[in-house]
Amino acid sequence: MANSIPLGKSVEFAKAIADSTRQKIMRFCCCEWRSVNEVADHMGVTQPTVSHHLAILRDAGLVEIHHRGKQTFYRLDQGKIETCCGELTRSFAPKGGSTAAFKD
Repeated sequence: MANSIPLGKSVEFAKAIADSTRQKIMRFCCCEWRSVNEVADHMGVTQPTVSHHLAILRDAGLVEIHHRGKQTFYRLDQGKIETCCGELTRSFAPKGGSTAAFKD
């Protein structure tokens, strides 16, 4: 696959989205630019905690960053989410596999 994402990036993506706090941050930042303080207030956690999780999402390339003055704003990169999910599907379920449960 010429346009495939390296396995290491797929693993980084999977690790980034595996955490429930990051999933909540991703939902909150889905369609709007949000500051760290907005995210912290919404989540009810400290600013350093949010910054830690946003750094993981940033390193995985899952959030876009916009600087305005001294503030930094984040927004979920929906295109990257779509690309990574598609790549995981192509890598691990290329035939569209069955969703039926295993039977004994």
